[in-house]
Amino acid sequence: MLPSSRYLLAPASLPAMVVRPPPPHPPSRGTSPLARPPLCRAMARAAPSLSAAASTATSSSTTLAKKKVLLPIAIGTEEMEAVILAGVLRRAGADVTLASVEDGLEVEASRGSRIVADKRIAACADQVFDLVALPGGMPGSVRLRDSAILQRITVRQAEEKRLYGAICAAPAVVLMPWGLHKRKKITCHPSFIEDLPTFRTVESNVQVSGELTTSRGPGTAFQFALSFVEQLFGPCTAEDMDNTLLTKVDDNLERSIEVNEIEWSSDHNPHVLIPIANGSEEMEIIMLTDVLRRANVNVVLASVEKSTSIVGSQRMRIVADKCISDASALEYDLIILPGGPAGAERLHKSSVLKKLLKEQKQTGRMYGGICSSPVILQKQGLLQDKTVTAHPSIVNQLTCEVIDRSKVVIDGNLITGMGLGTVIDFSLAIIKKFFGHGRAKGVANGMVFEYPKS
Repeated sequence: MLPSSRYLLAPASLPAMVVRPPPPHPPSRGTSPLARPPLCRAMARAAPSLSAAASTATSSSTTLAKKKVLLPIAIGTEEMEAVILAGVLRRAGADVTLASVEDGLEVEASRGSRIVADKRIAACADQVFDLVALPGGMPGSVRLRDSAILQRITVRQAEEKRLYGAICAAPAVVLMPWGLHKRKKITCHPSFIEDLPTFRTVESNVQVSGELTTSRGPGTAFQFALSFVEQLFGPCTAEDMDNTLLTKVDDNLERSIEVNEIEWSSDHNPHVLIPIANGSEEMEIIMLTDVLRRANVNVVLASVEKSTSIVGSQRMRIVADKCISDASALEYDLIILPGGPAGAERLHKSSVLKKLLKEQKQTGRMYGGICSSPVILQKQGLLQDKTVTAHPSIVNQLTCEVIDRSKVVIDGNLITGMGLGTVIDFSLAIIKKFFGHGRAKGVANGMVFEYPKS
């Protein structure tokens, strides 16, 4: 079983800054198998690395039955927790079913994101799952608790000694009324910790107790998901996923570096545009939206497709607030491009978005990108004389200066981030620029995410 301390979020650390101008013959920047445990290194020599591509872990599905995971969602579910769980487990090779406990498939989550489930919960009633994982959020947890079908599925899961788990409010609001916490060590969000039995309560980020795994909140969701990857697929797969997602603890990475500092000021709550497309990385989309809305930022998700509904890189369907043509009528304090190579290319083809980004730069307003999207900013001439960071797999395509030892780089009115495991830091850096450290710290605390006091 996974030790509760295995997957800890990287602390803020302050090593020397590394600035990398692109070399003429760059070395490979893929994940080195030397970073893995000895057994994982031996396996890596005998088989392709999972970190080579998001779907590589599924290649053995022809010989081994896929692990089946049920992830129920409801109106008011915490979208970060649901999408991180689904995204990480699908990347690891699991067959994840997002199941709505509502009358319809589309649910509006706790911060206003709209997610479309794969099935209704009734269609899952007679299926056997290797894992049932409950996201938190309010009133989502209450609506999960009140689903009689989900209760029967989860109780049966526990009785038959198969894996189940809950995060944030769900351990207290869902598992306790169902009696599934008995004789188990358990944790949950600090706001609900007093509702748990005192003698069984722990405050670890992830707590594994037999078949039950619990966790604390959005800021620990990656650790929670990776604990399930280890329990379902083993430590080597978990190690590979940790490296791929950029969630691995790295004391040499700085949280954020700023060059050419300017003030990001606004006489109103900032308006932020996040354009999305088929193939965009849904975990990045949802994390950006969720974290920024916690700070009362006005976030608009705009689809560059013909429909407001897009299918992300991990096959999750997200419904945007607007189409890009409608969204273009407004001015934005900041435009952020999410990653996902296929999605980023589709963003690049949008003439409306190109015009918006060009105007954003000309007027001195803020813009940025994360993961693979800085390549698109470069193609549109938006990185000239700029310093950035980006996903390690694409930095050699960039012709500007790259700081490769920082999760986030801010250069004047441009902000860039490394990838999935750095999105929360990226979002908090935006909040800090607009509102100050105190607001960012408050948002981080609410998510149970480690953030410096000053």
